[in-house]
Amino acid sequence: MFPSGGANMAIADKLQEKLSKLPEPLQNEVLDFAEYLVRKFDGQARQDDMEWSNLSLRHALRGMEDESLPCYGLSDLKVVFR
Repeated sequence: MFPSGGANMAIADKLQEKLSKLPEPLQNEVLDFAEYLVRKFDGQARQDDMEWSNLSLRHALRGMEDESLPCYGLSDLKVVFR
């Protein structure tokens, strides 16, 4: 959950120390909040990825709006599955 490193482990140790002093119902609340933060962070990361993907696609297709599209028919198929 935490990246390796001295400072991050110190945070994990502090969290563990504080959590161990709380009753179980409050530990569950802390866990729920941590899970919420992870979902929120993951959602933002996915949103950022989607925005970059859309930007890339728009850039790749730029100028193709006016091109005529080929019209394919059944005769163009090489293999037909039934």
